[in-house]
Amino acid sequence: MVVADNIDVIKVDLKEMDRVINEIKKQTEYLQKISGGMQCVDRNCDRILASVKMLEIHISDVVEFFEKDYTNEIF
Repeated sequence: MVVADNIDVIKVDLKEMDRVINEIKKQTEYLQKISGGMQCVDRNCDRILASVKMLEIHISDVVEFFEKDYTNEIF
């Protein structure tokens, strides 16, 4: 953590966070696929995927926004 002018600044690697979020999603979908229809697994996977969706909205979408090339966009 870096302190600048009495403000705490936390350095994070958004691209690494995005990679991990995508891996969690991939592994959770795989777990659900191999569960054989076990409701306890499927329901928990649904909950995990709902949380992953929130992470995608807050992290992955931000990463995608900053990586997109807007040079030819008309606003």
